[in-house]
Amino acid sequence: MDSSKYVRYTPEQVEALERVYMECPKPSSLRRQQLIRECPILSNIEPKQIKVWFQNRRCREKQRKEASRLQTVNRKLSAMNKLLMEENDRLQKQVSHMVYENGYMRQQLVTVSTTTTDTSCESVVMTGQQQQQNPTPQHPQRDANNPAGLLAIAEETLAEFLSKATGTAVDWVQMIGMKPGPDSIGIVAVSRNCSGVAARACGLVSLEPMKIAEILKDRPSWFRDCRCLDVLSVIPSGNGGTIELIYMQTYAPTTLAPARDFWTLRYTTSLEDGSLVICERSLTPSTGGPTGPPVTCFVRAEMLPSGYLIRPCEGGGSIIHIVDHMDLDAWSVPEVLRPLYESSKILAQKMTMASLRLIRQIAQEASGEIQYGGGRQPAVLRALSQRLCRGFNDAINGFVDDGWSVMASDGMEDVTIAINSSPSKFLGSQYNTLAMLPTFGGVLCAKASMLLKNVPPALLVRFLREHRSEWADYGVDAYSAASLKASPYAVPCARPGCFPSSQVILPLAQTVEHEELLEVVRLEGQAFSAEDIALSRDMYLLQLCSGVDENAADACAQLVFAPMDESFPDDAPLLPSGFRVIPLDPKSNGPPTTRTLDLASALEVGAGGARPTGESDMTSYNRRSVLTIAFQFTFENHYRDNVAAMARQYVRSVVSSVQRVAMAIAPSGLSSQLGPKPVPGSPEALTLARWICRSYRLHTGRELFQAESQGGDAVLKQLWHHSDAIMCCSVRTNASAVFTFSNQAGLDMLETTLLALQDIMLDKILDEAGRKVLLLEFSKIMQQGFAYLPGGICVSSMGRPVSYEQAVAWKVLNDDDSNHCLAFLFMNWSFV
Repeated sequence: MDSSKYVRYTPEQVEALERVYMECPKPSSLRRQQLIRECPILSNIEPKQIKVWFQNRRCREKQRKEASRLQTVNRKLSAMNKLLMEENDRLQKQVSHMVYENGYMRQQLVTVSTTTTDTSCESVVMTGQQQQQNPTPQHPQRDANNPAGLLAIAEETLAEFLSKATGTAVDWVQMIGMKPGPDSIGIVAVSRNCSGVAARACGLVSLEPMKIAEILKDRPSWFRDCRCLDVLSVIPSGNGGTIELIYMQTYAPTTLAPARDFWTLRYTTSLEDGSLVICERSLTPSTGGPTGPPVTCFVRAEMLPSGYLIRPCEGGGSIIHIVDHMDLDAWSVPEVLRPLYESSKILAQKMTMASLRLIRQIAQEASGEIQYGGGRQPAVLRALSQRLCRGFNDAINGFVDDGWSVMASDGMEDVTIAINSSPSKFLGSQYNTLAMLPTFGGVLCAKASMLLKNVPPALLVRFLREHRSEWADYGVDAYSAASLKASPYAVPCARPGCFPSSQVILPLAQTVEHEELLEVVRLEGQAFSAEDIALSRDMYLLQLCSGVDENAADACAQLVFAPMDESFPDDAPLLPSGFRVIPLDPKSNGPPTTRTLDLASALEVGAGGARPTGESDMTSYNRRSVLTIAFQFTFENHYRDNVAAMARQYVRSVVSSVQRVAMAIAPSGLSSQLGPKPVPGSPEALTLARWICRSYRLHTGRELFQAESQGGDAVLKQLWHHSDAIMCCSVRTNASAVFTFSNQAGLDMLETTLLALQDIMLDKILDEAGRKVLLLEFSKIMQQGFAYLPGGICVSSMGRPVSYEQAVAWKVLNDDDSNHCLAFLFMNWSFV
C-alpha cells in the first residue's frame, strides 16, 4: 500500500483505534507497532498512517472542544445582549417618564405664575372639593388571616416586585465599577431617592431556574447576616404557586447596634412566559401580621416588595433579576452608625451581589471550571466559610437565648466580656468534643468596637492579615498560660512579641472574583512560656479574609480565624475571632475614591504638608468606618477569672496596636507625619530619591530613568512608579542588612508595606545562591560602586517565590559623597 495515499478505514479498524485513543491519545512509535501486532485487522496499514490517524484524531478533538467553547461564549453573549437590550428599554421608559414629569411640572409652574392669588386659592378649594367627590380608590381588603386575603397580598407583592425588577417603579443608578459582560457578575444598580434602601442586580447564570430557586430560598446558606429563617406555614395558592409565612432574624454587624428581625410573606409562582418568580414582603399589623412587640434584643425591620425573577435561556442557563428593598429603621441606632443602615451600596454588597455570586460560584463548580485542592469538596469549603462567619457573628451579638451573659466590668467600658457556660446551642454537635475536655468551663468572648477615620477598610484588613506580628503581641501570666495549654482550640492568636515565630499562609479556596479567601495559616514554633520553647509546636488557624479589594464600593472587610487541630477534620470545633471594618460613608452614588497609600500619600502632600490646591475632602479619603474586634477563648472553671482578665488586657492591647497601625497607614497629612517610623539619620524621601538616581548615574554612566522634570517631587514620583523593583538597605558587610526604603513595585514584590518593610532583612528574601553571589560581589560593589547580579529566585515576606531576570546593586552616596545605603534593582520580576 502506498503510504502517501489516503487510507479508508473500516468500522472495525476505527473502533480499535478509538479504544486505544481513549487510553492514550498520543501513543509512541513502539505502542503503535504493538497495536498493529495485537490487532490483525490493522496489519495492512503502515505505522506512518497510524501516526497520521492519531494526529488527525487529536486535531478533531481540539476543534470539537474549541467549537463547544465558542458555542458557550456565543450563548452567553446572546443572553447578555438580550439582557442589555431589555435594560436599555427599561432605561428608555424611565427617561420618557422623567421627560413627561418634567413637562408636567413646567406646565404647572406656568399655570401658577399666570394665575392671580385669589384664583389660585379658589383653584385649591375646587381641587379639594373634587378630591372629596372622587376619592382615591382603596385597595381591596387584605387580610392575612384567610387564604383569599393572603393571595391578594401575594399578587400585589408580585406586581410591585415586577415593577421594580423590570419597570420604572424605582429610580435605579448603576453602581460604579460594575461593567456588564459575559464573564462579569452582571448589572448592579442601587436606588436613588426612594424610601429605605434598595439594590438591583441582573445576571446570566448557567443553572436551571428550579435549582436557582432552591439555592436562593435557603437564605441562611448564603446571606452571612442571616441568623435563622423559620417557615411557619406553607399554603398552596390556586394558580399552582405557594405562599409561605416566614420569620427571619439577622445579625447586627457591630456591637454598637441591635439585631433586626422580619415577619414576611413569600410567594413562589410561575409567569405565562415560563419565568419563575419568588417575591417577598413584610407583613404589618394592618395586613394580619404580628401585633405584639418584637423579640427581645431585636428591632423590627420591614422588607418592602423584593424577590427574584428567573427566566430560562435558550440553550440552557437562566437570566435572573434580583431586587432587595428594605427599611432597616435607621433611627433606632446611634447617629454615627446611620449611614450603615441608609446605604443602598452596602445592601448591594452584603445581600444582592452575595446571592448572585453564590449562584455563579455553584454553577462554575458544577461545570468543572473551578477545582480546589486539598481533597475537599467545594460544598464542604463553603460550609467551613459559613461556620466561620456565623461563629464570629454569634460572638459579636452574644444573644441571650444562646446562653451568653455579660460579666461585670472592671470600671472601664471599652471592652465587653461575655461568658457562655453551655455553648451547645451555637456550637451544635461540636460542643461534645470540647465538653469532654477535663474541667471544661465554657467559652469567653472579649469584644470591642471603635471608630476609625481616614482608613480604607480593605487596606487595614490586608495589613492585619499579612503582618500578624504588628498586633498579636502580648504577655500571658502563668495561670492563664496553664489554662490555655489545656485545649487545642483555646488560643485565638500568636504571641510573637515574646517568642518569635513566622506565619505561612496556605491557600485553601477562593471565590470566583477573589473577593473572599479561605486559607490555612501555620504559625511556626509557638511556645507558651520560656520553659516550653524546646517543646514549641506549630499552630494552625483556619482563616477567612474578605473585602480586601480597594476598588469595591462600600465593601465591608473582615479577617476571621479560628484555631484548629493539625488534622483539620471537616467537623472540627471552630471558635472564630477576628476583625470587621465597615465603612460609614453617607449614602451617595459617586465613584469610590482609591489611592496608593504609605509613600504615595507623602507624594501628594506639598512641602508645607497641605494638599494641592483644588483637591477635595473625598480625594484625601476623609471617611469614617467602624472597627469591631471579637476574640473567643475556652476556659477551665478554676481559671475563669484569670482568662477573663487576660482576655480584657489582650483586646485592649490589640485595640492599641490597631490604632497605631491605622494612624500609620491613613493617607491624611497628619498620619503621614506619624508613620512609618524613619530610620535614625535617614533623609527625606525627596532627598533619598535624588541620591539614588545621582549615584546610579555616577557609577554606571547611565540614567536610571529619563526624568520628565527635575523640579519639585517629579524624581520621587517617577522612582515610586518605576516598573522595576527598587529598594534600599543599610550598608553592612553581610547579607543581614535591613531594608529602609522601596518603591511601589518593590513593595508589591515583597508583599509588604513601608510600615513593615523595616522588619525585613536582605538575607531573608534571598535564596542560598543569591546570598553566595552577593557575598562574592560585595567587595566589588564597595570598590567600584556597583555590580550586575545574575537572575535568580527570591522570596516575598509571605513566603512566595519570586523570579527576576537580573539585578543591579550600587552604593548610594549622600551630598558629602559618603556611603549612605545600598540600592538594589530587580528587573522583570514575577511570582513563580
